[in-house]
Amino acid sequence: MPFDFGINDNMTSFTAKLVIFVVFPNVKLLDITGPMQVFADASRLSPGQYNLKLVSENGGDVLSDAVMPIVTEPISSLNQARIDTVVVAGGAGAFAASERDEFVDTIRGLAARSRRLGSVCTGAFILAKAGLLNGRSAVTHWDSCDRLRDTFKEIEVKEDAIYIRDGDVWTSAGVTAGIDMSLAMVAEDSGRKMALELARLLVCYLVRPGGQSQFSGPLQQQYRNTSGRFEELNAWIKDNLSSDLSIEVLAEHVMMSPRNFARLYKQHIGISPAKAVEKFRVDAACGLLEETDLSLIEVARRCGFYDDERLRRALMRSRNIAPGAYRERFRTGSAKY
Repeated sequence: MPFDFGINDNMTSFTAKLVIFVVFPNVKLLDITGPMQVFADASRLSPGQYNLKLVSENGGDVLSDAVMPIVTEPISSLNQARIDTVVVAGGAGAFAASERDEFVDTIRGLAARSRRLGSVCTGAFILAKAGLLNGRSAVTHWDSCDRLRDTFKEIEVKEDAIYIRDGDVWTSAGVTAGIDMSLAMVAEDSGRKMALELARLLVCYLVRPGGQSQFSGPLQQQYRNTSGRFEELNAWIKDNLSSDLSIEVLAEHVMMSPRNFARLYKQHIGISPAKAVEKFRVDAACGLLEETDLSLIEVARRCGFYDDERLRRALMRSRNIAPGAYRERFRTGSAKY
């Protein structure tokens, strides 16, 4: 028998929001249990708020990537139930699941019947295959962002986001980002106070103080720069963000021609020198926004943007959020100068 996730007849009212979690063979266990725990705890704090169901294509036991089987109901058992939220989990099995036309059609049908649709990690590939992310911004696990971007040209992939809401469709990054997304969904339904209480119960942040970046620009560049060819240069850039960092200046620093430098830098790092400089500056600006009370103009000056409008445009390109909103959301607490 499928498990009843804490919403019994005494607790469930006719207004309870039905939240469906869709799984498939080789699903990542934490992609399910993390988000589900958020909604289950929300229903304990506010009885009758959510009714949770685990479903799969055919029902029965579904093996997760952590060996543990997951007991599910068949999607067909939902009949004409009024669905509030559908969350599609991720994991290695998501790629195979996205190739099954009948399963993808079923997801498309569930989406049409729901108020809100979400994915965790590589579950985004299933939504993408169903055409549900066309023309939208989306995110997935950092290691699969390029694959999502290359496979589905109609999607604007925001690889630095923890989660993204684009209309009624939500996508989240790798694994625990599903918790962040679910907390945000509860905040949308019941307010920030409820979501904060849930975050305290789960001993996690309502909003991660480290910002939206799930795999920071400098670390991503180190990951790509396995040759170590430009490590010294990148360190010098980070120490001189307010200086002139044009391609000509960078090329001179490494004693190369601008053209050859630009070609080799992109070959080793994966992005152009100009984009790398902007990433370093944005990362530094985010740190100052999180940790200081410096004015936006001063933050821009220290990081090489020169004025707050250039800072705003760069942050919008990179993180899809304005500097003031970023500071309000990701401020870590005690300010310093």
